[in-house]
Amino acid sequence: MTDDSTNSAATSRRSQLLAIKLTALVDEHLGDHVTNTDTSTAETFTNGAALLRDGAAWVLVDGRADRSLGTALVWAVRRSASHLHVIAEHDTGLLARRAEAFLLPITVWFANGRTLLPAIPESLTSPLPIAADHEALRSLIVQAGATPNTEHGVLFGEVRGLEVCRVVDSPTTGFLGELSDLAAAGSGPGGADGVRLEVGVGAADREAFSMLHGEIPTVEALADIVTTVEMHRSAGSPQHPLNRLSMERFLRWQAEQSPAVVGCTELVPGEPPVPRPNLKDPVPCVAQGVQADGTAVSVVFSSGVDLDVLPFVADVQSMRDEPIVLVMPERDLLPVVSEVAGLLHRPVTVVGLPAPTSTS
Repeated sequence: MTDDSTNSAATSRRSQLLAIKLTALVDEHLGDHVTNTDTSTAETFTNGAALLRDGAAWVLVDGRADRSLGTALVWAVRRSASHLHVIAEHDTGLLARRAEAFLLPITVWFANGRTLLPAIPESLTSPLPIAADHEALRSLIVQAGATPNTEHGVLFGEVRGLEVCRVVDSPTTGFLGELSDLAAAGSGPGGADGVRLEVGVGAADREAFSMLHGEIPTVEALADIVTTVEMHRSAGSPQHPLNRLSMERFLRWQAEQSPAVVGCTELVPGEPPVPRPNLKDPVPCVAQGVQADGTAVSVVFSSGVDLDVLPFVADVQSMRDEPIVLVMPERDLLPVVSEVAGLLHRPVTVVGLPAPTSTS
């Protein structure tokens, strides 16, 4: 049996077990409230299983659940469910908070063995300030030609929406600490006092770059990367990994150059409601804008078919009491996006733009 066949069989078995688990959890939770005529069975659901019972949708999320509410909402809407129940073992506080923003009744449950416990909504955390020693390295980012940005206490540099450097605390003990200290000694400004400006796209790339090129002054190394990234993230550039990453941020960068395309006269990057987990997975981003009449707005950018963008918008609404504009490429603006947007308590303006043009 090939590896692909083995993986496929394992996935199939996992899906079957999740369907059985969901059915058992729902039956035990509802008990005598299950109607005798309801014979619906659980079916596969992205990273879990889903079931329609007495007009209510039940969704079991397997593993990471922070970006599962949107898909669950779509599943429920397409089956005209009167209520959505989401069962998870992780991220239930976040899911419960976002669930409160929708007109469709949503209950989030924490699965504790065979018992379902109602999840308690967790509050959004306040953005952290940038540490003074980190802020001192902002000038290096500007000097190298990158654009400084801050999110949740982290200072980093972007080129047309792609992160290419980040200010970090240097490890000071052990083998990695010794390597870091050696690299910092040859990096000029940016390696002093246990704080350094690391160059690279993502944590692994930054670490590899430091080990291989620690002797290159930080500004010089970063300037070379800025030039390379600009070349690949330009109109008509051939397909390349550097122009497939963070396309929602490229869309935001394009809008910053011409704010009128999203109905604004001014537009700058804004703080997201939750930290971005990595650079690989697409995650919506936020900008703060001002419309022609002086109204302040939050603009959320998304790229690709991201069904969880509306729960993300719900968090942005919790952060700011101002109108929200959701912007995505026209090709990704599926009818279901507008349908789910209509379920939010607070209306959202949805805008479709021509697809980002960094690729041919």
